[in-house]
Amino acid sequence: MQPQLLLLGAHGGHSGQASRRVRLLLRQVLRGRPAGDGQRPEFRLLHAGAGADTGDTINIGDVSYKLKTPKNPELVPQNYISDSLAQSVVQHLRWIMQKDLLGQDVFLIGPPGPLRRSVAMQYLELTRREVEYIALSRDTTETDLKQRREIRAGTAFYIDQCAVRAATEGRTLILEGLEKAERNVLPVLNNLLENREMQLEDGRFLMSAERYDKLLQEHTKTELDAWKIVRVSENFRVIALGLPVPRYSGNSLDPPLRSRFQARDIYYLPFKDQLKLLYSVGANVSAEKVSQLLSFATTLCSQESSTLGLPDFPLDSLPAAVQVLNSFPMMSIKHAIQWLYPYTILLGHEGKMAVEGVLKRFELQDSGSSLLPKEIIRVERMTENHLFQASVTVRVANKEVTIKVPAGTRPLSQPCASDRFIQTLSHKQLLAEMMQSHMVKDICLVGGKGCGKTVITKNFAETLGYNIEPIMLYQDMTARDLIQQRYTLPNGDTAWRSSPLVNAALEGKLVLLDGIHRVNTGTLAVLQRLIHDRELSLYDGSRLLREDRYMRLKEELQMSDEQLQKRSIFPIHPSFRIIALAEPPAIGSTTQQWLGPEFLTMFFFHYMKPLVKSEEIQVIKEMVPNIPQEALDKLLSFTHKLRDTQDPTAQSLAASLSTRQLLRISRRLSQYPNENLHSAVTKACLS
Repeated sequence: MQPQLLLLGAHGGHSGQASRRVRLLLRQVLRGRPAGDGQRPEFRLLHAGAGADTGDTINIGDVSYKLKTPKNPELVPQNYISDSLAQSVVQHLRWIMQKDLLGQDVFLIGPPGPLRRSVAMQYLELTRREVEYIALSRDTTETDLKQRREIRAGTAFYIDQCAVRAATEGRTLILEGLEKAERNVLPVLNNLLENREMQLEDGRFLMSAERYDKLLQEHTKTELDAWKIVRVSENFRVIALGLPVPRYSGNSLDPPLRSRFQARDIYYLPFKDQLKLLYSVGANVSAEKVSQLLSFATTLCSQESSTLGLPDFPLDSLPAAVQVLNSFPMMSIKHAIQWLYPYTILLGHEGKMAVEGVLKRFELQDSGSSLLPKEIIRVERMTENHLFQASVTVRVANKEVTIKVPAGTRPLSQPCASDRFIQTLSHKQLLAEMMQSHMVKDICLVGGKGCGKTVITKNFAETLGYNIEPIMLYQDMTARDLIQQRYTLPNGDTAWRSSPLVNAALEGKLVLLDGIHRVNTGTLAVLQRLIHDRELSLYDGSRLLREDRYMRLKEELQMSDEQLQKRSIFPIHPSFRIIALAEPPAIGSTTQQWLGPEFLTMFFFHYMKPLVKSEEIQVIKEMVPNIPQEALDKLLSFTHKLRDTQDPTAQSLAASLSTRQLLRISRRLSQYPNENLHSAVTKACLS
């Protein structure tokens, strides 16, 4: 049976706005549907007359759900339902609705990417349910789920956390990343999932609705309150999101915990739905190219590819890539694939050959006609609607293409303005490519030590008028260091201090995550929602929303910014962007292979190659004008010999003679021209 989505409802009532939105949505869907296509879900729209005042009913196929008015409408997800729902997503929604009506908790399991979270949020938006969200990481403890102790005016007391708030208020708790949590954390929830019971630190006891109601028949409410018994709402549900372990890395699920969920495999959207989505994004790209690109991506997500040890292709980033190709239809598709899936630095020789083979099979190898961007010609601030946007003109071959990109809050500068930055051909090209990616997604810049990643990024930020927020990452960094830290006020009270990352998101800065390859992957998981959806839930209960969702919420609730801030809801600035800097992964190593399938879904990757000899000479000569020519030639021919050898010892020495070190040596030689070159090199290599 094909699922259908119906909406029955009254014209008046509290949920009139919700029904109106879903009605408009379905009208668009109906309009876009070709007649006589029996394969699509059949969307029909019915609503009852003014007499039906019990609230709206949503039907998906033969399953119907009665809407209730939410107590805290600001906690209901906004703007997640897309204009046309794919058939597979409607089936997932119908399944979740069945489990919800049966009072069962749900576990959505599937490959990395934002799809599982978006299906859960779409369901909650459709049924107007309030959400409590927590991203689990290796730093999550029992107190993050149950109750946290705070001190105010010298008195300690407990504050309920997400699981307890959701249980008592009848919200839906979304637990993301079950495989990231340490083994002893989630069993805390076992009894809450099974019997809807939980003993709290402050002496209260949560009890399931039916048991509580039975007790109420024999005792008064004041007696139960005196016994500190709290009723768990019958509307409380849990939706857990996780990856299948062992295919992906993480802790395997505790069997008692696993048995408390109804699980569903949320695999990537079917080929046909994906194709329709990509066609709608890339009207200027030839349909044949789009289907070849999608076929290539789907092949790399197949079982055979994972047997070869290839990480999954990030299918969820495809629409962003097609958007770039839509503005630059003449650009090489193979080049765009390398931004999403940098196989040249990610895989060993066999893996590279396998990917090249698939590229050949789908005719995606570069032909002579496909071109790469050459340089940025000019950057101008756009003045309309006070938006922080710039129009950037990029030269591709002999054509000039102008695109709109987010810009910072400072005045813009022209691409070649800085005197500290030497423009070489490869740098110009890299900046133009970064500008293309910046149009749609956050960037990760991969390159060896001291090859100039930070300098390039600073120049990029200056060009677009961004303030930079540099954040140095280290190995044992916790999720709290990234988002919010606890500190104590002078009078002994506890408080939360937002991290530079959160402040940058609110102010629209460009965040520089320096050394993202060092951080544990379980810690980075807390950033996934910020990168994919531009949303973040903080430890103190505040929520940051993407600007369009914030505006929709403001409009629906008819509230001012001050009122929403009192309820701890803040908009993320539309200019906010992240650039991550990383060193290339060590191929074949288990510890340093940081670039896994989960990480691939988060960024577009740009590889910064080491400079060729002529460009390196140009940079050093312009930075250090009075260096002796003979010494420079010797130094550079020695360095490039070391870089070109295959010997591992020589390779590690070459890494210590990066462009940064060569500039240091050159500055020293320009001051002391009689100094021995041999000692300068041995000093730099610490040999």
